[in-house]
Parts: sequence; structure tokens; C-alpha cells
Amino acid sequence: MPLLIDLLGWAGAVLLLYGYAMVSTSRMAGDGMPYQVINLTGAVTLMINSAFHAAWPSAALNVVWGVIGLVAIARIAGARTGRGQVSVP
Repeated sequence: MPLLIDLLGWAGAVLLLYGYAMVSTSRMAGDGMPYQVINLTGAVTLMINSAFHAAWPSAALNVVWGVIGLVAIARIAGARTGRGQVSVP
């Protein structure tokens, strides 16, 4: 199990770096669905890895990162379905 968790952590780190590199080189839009899905997936996998290793500051950071990604995905999906912006309290 620890090997699987470590592999998840490495995959998450690679995903986040890949997304950042793609946006930074203008190969992907930062407000697009592909970037947000990459970002959310990376955050979730790193959150799992961080929590498993009791790295609580990193786990908390990735929870917040994931929530931001979920809100962005909801807004994009809402705009695509014609519902407009999703408001967040």
C-alpha cells in the first residue's frame, strides 16, 4: 500500500507541473476544462499522499486546491449548459 500511495503522490506532482508548464507556455488555457481537471486530479492525488504520510500542511493545501478546482469546473460546466456562473458563498 505505501508504494501505491507514493506512486499516486508522484503522479499528482507530475500532473500539477504538467498543467503549470502548459499554461505557462500558452499551450493550454488556465480557465479551460482540461487544465482544471488536471489540476483537480493532481491536488486529490497529492492530498491522499500527504494525508497518508501525515504531512498535514500539504494535505490541507491540496484540499483547498481541490475545492478551487471543483468550483472552477462547476463554473465552466454551468457556462456550457447555459446556467451561467455558479455562485460561491
